[in-house]
Amino acid sequence: MDRWLKKDSQYIWHPYTQMKDSRKQAPILIERAKGIKLYDNQGNSYYDTISSWWCNVHGHNHPRINEAIRSQVNRLEHVLFAGFTHKPAITLAEKLIAITPSSLRKVFFSDNGSTAVEVALKMSFQYWQNIGRRKKTKFLSLDYAYHGDTVGAMSVSGVDLFNKVFSPLFFPSLKTPSPYCYRCPMKKDKSSCGIECIKPLEKILKAKNNEIAALILEPLVMAAGGMIIYPKKYLKKAHFLARKYNVHLILDEVATGFGRTGKMFACEHAGVRPDFMCVSKGITSGYLPLGVTLTTNKVYRVFYADYEQKKTFYHGHTYTANPISCAAACASLELFKKENTLEKVNNLLPFFYEKLEDFRDLKFVGDLRYIGMIGAIELVKNKKTKQAFSLKERIGLKVYREGLKKGLILRPLGSIVYFFLPLCLKKHQLQKVLKKTFLIIKNL
Repeated sequence: MDRWLKKDSQYIWHPYTQMKDSRKQAPILIERAKGIKLYDNQGNSYYDTISSWWCNVHGHNHPRINEAIRSQVNRLEHVLFAGFTHKPAITLAEKLIAITPSSLRKVFFSDNGSTAVEVALKMSFQYWQNIGRRKKTKFLSLDYAYHGDTVGAMSVSGVDLFNKVFSPLFFPSLKTPSPYCYRCPMKKDKSSCGIECIKPLEKILKAKNNEIAALILEPLVMAAGGMIIYPKKYLKKAHFLARKYNVHLILDEVATGFGRTGKMFACEHAGVRPDFMCVSKGITSGYLPLGVTLTTNKVYRVFYADYEQKKTFYHGHTYTANPISCAAACASLELFKKENTLEKVNNLLPFFYEKLEDFRDLKFVGDLRYIGMIGAIELVKNKKTKQAFSLKERIGLKVYREGLKKGLILRPLGSIVYFFLPLCLKKHQLQKVLKKTFLIIKNL
């Protein structure tokens, strides 16, 4: 075994990994990266089809982002963000306000996606406390949702393999069935569905709106829940109901933001204007950690008061608005314009979808779903009954290992094989990725 991997085995505990498995298959030692490829210490290359956990946007080692980071390091590496400020944060805030829904006018920085969600939850909770609506303390979310790994974020996520062991720590929250079209909670077919899965959501809001502070949703794509892509009509109706019953709408765009769905933000597909939007991951194109929670002037004004009135939002992180992270984020946003990123992506989508449809007739493919540069292939044991593979069958692990042999990083969510592709992908690269994946699934 390579000496570095021996040290890894000796010292490191990896996330979402049963470490005993590493004795059979050691982690891959990545030495460098360029574009959409990663290169290991054995000279092998891998297509990064999941954008290094959904955060790489413009490709690895982009010269413009590299230069922005180098330039910022030479000026200011970090300063506390309470009582001090700096140009990269101000510039980034201005850029974000310009591209997000018009309802959003204030920017609060944090460290990552989970903390961006925590900020939104706490702001919403304290908003209602500040205006005297003391009973509005609960949150409503979807049963397949995933909003992060901190206790608050887990509390508004679905309870599953990822977080079940921690469920005794969660604060109580309300759940409603997810708009999972392939496994419709209302037992309807896509052709005859009238978005009836919104009815349980409306029922809860109607009965308990006086207790609910906010509804939190991942717009159009429930990522860790299985890359569940749902109709924009559901999002529109949920937005309408939140307004009708006077609860905040929090949109978690941590995974879907920054071009992933073919628009800069997923909520643009439905014309939704939330009270809070959480972003992270792609904001720095995967270079550095950074989280942002955007909110409205209406929310902001409720916290704006004399000190003795005790309405201040007491929340912050050591690395809030880190200048280097903000500089990387500014460079990433500039690249969208300079490289016409979204235009190029949308030109590639018809080819992407056409090739994905080729998977539909394969033996174990139960469902195909796609939006933007996100594609999901749900594998089932029986296509007629939609019988899922059991955890013991580890179908996802088989796909992962075969992918590595073919130079692909595929990391399925259980039995759901998915693509979360860097937006800099070229047509010939996409063709290779899809062809190799097709053969893997065909030969299962």
